[in-house]
Amino acid sequence: MTISFFKYQGTGNDFVMIDNRESTFPEDIKYVQQLCDRKFGIGADGLILIQKHSVLDFEMVYFNADGSKSLCGNGSRCAVNFARQLNIIDDQSNFLTFDGEYHATIDRDNIVHLHMRDIEGLTRKSDAFFLDNGSPHHIIFTSNNSETDVYNDGKAIRESDEYKPGGTNVNFVEIVNEHSIDVRTFERGVEDETLSCGTGVTASSLAASEKGVKSPIHIKTKGGNLSVKFNKESGGRFTNIWLSGPAKLVFEGNVEI
Repeated sequence: MTISFFKYQGTGNDFVMIDNRESTFPEDIKYVQQLCDRKFGIGADGLILIQKHSVLDFEMVYFNADGSKSLCGNGSRCAVNFARQLNIIDDQSNFLTFDGEYHATIDRDNIVHLHMRDIEGLTRKSDAFFLDNGSPHHIIFTSNNSETDVYNDGKAIRESDEYKPGGTNVNFVEIVNEHSIDVRTFERGVEDETLSCGTGVTASSLAASEKGVKSPIHIKTKGGNLSVKFNKESGGRFTNIWLSGPAKLVFEGNVEI
């Protein structure tokens, strides 16, 4: 069976995008794993299906590279730009995700702004923070992110008894100044460090606000720059959260599965 696909990336977080409005893609984990494989497939951190929705503009079905499902912030931004390419939307969209309905806009500079759901508060741990914003995130602050062993340290936390059975993403955060942070992420489902993680930088930004960093926050990742802005209310609640950054088409083609 021949599948048409598009390859998108959002600050180095890359995705196989498939127009599945006619429900032609066989939604089977083995095909997701095959297409995301960097040696034997197209290669990607995840796979996204764009499907019809009866009320909203479209439904985004997201798979991690291992076939598991979660919310993906960068993937959502790429899906919005892909939906515009397919002439489903213009410069704004309401769409369905694993985590419910989301809203996004695209500005004149082709930056995609994703409105994230409100967060009631952070869970404080002895040396870290935790929150779930559609994907679970353990957040650790470091003094020098360039020296962090993201793979081994992240993998140990991701597989720890505390987070079994589902595991967690692990974010390592260095504060640069009162409006900037550096973030590196071990991503569950990819099982490695990714160049960027949208829900991860969002979670990291909210946690950084507990250490005096102020919105809007500019985030440096290995794959590029993102920004997060939000309102921080009394009682630790976060509202009006926006994740912003580029989402670009890399190439397109056909593949046999």
